[in-house]
Amino acid sequence: MLSLAGRLIGALLLALLATSAFAHRQTSDGDGDGTGAGIPIPNLTHGQMAVIADNMPAILAVADRQTGLDETARRLRAFVDWQYFFCFRGLVPGSLKDEESPFNECSHAYLAGTQALLLELRQTRGDRADVRALVDKVGLDMVRNNAALVLCRFSGEAFNTADVVSPRWSEVPAHPPSLATFGGFAFLVGGVLWLGLRRRTAPVSGPLPAG
Repeated sequence: MLSLAGRLIGALLLALLATSAFAHRQTSDGDGDGTGAGIPIPNLTHGQMAVIADNMPAILAVADRQTGLDETARRLRAFVDWQYFFCFRGLVPGSLKDEESPFNECSHAYLAGTQALLLELRQTRGDRADVRALVDKVGLDMVRNNAALVLCRFSGEAFNTADVVSPRWSEVPAHPPSLATFGGFAFLVGGVLWLGLRRRTAPVSGPLPAG
């Protein structure tokens, strides 16, 4: 429990700092790597999103083991890391399953990037056996879950590696789980600061001077 709370606090602090200077969707002329326009990323249905989320650790592990990643795969891999960070690493309740969550769209973004990365890995020069096995597993999971049929308001939205999608901050007050998360975070930080202040201002006790 403490470990999860620590991870959430760390992610909240870092992502708050990173997103404070960004609009909801920040578009640039490229990926920041000097390669020009970004790479289009196809949309992802709500059902496909859940399947990719379950397989995301395996997809990223396979990608990181490949030694022959092409430029597209490298840029997709970087996008997934960056977008996942901006979406508080999926730690806010409802980010994945609740389409009304202010964090659902940015979750769509990093998971759509993860799926695009998996498909791009089929073109790499590395060990394709692991990639083919994972593609087959994900495809079977999609069929079993009727993933293509489960839609939400972001299911038709495509993404791009040149765009950073941050949470919809204006919708947080109207979404109780998100509001409770940030309210609890603010309470916890306030408590830590209050305890620190008390310790600094508390009188130092010790033996009375002789005489």
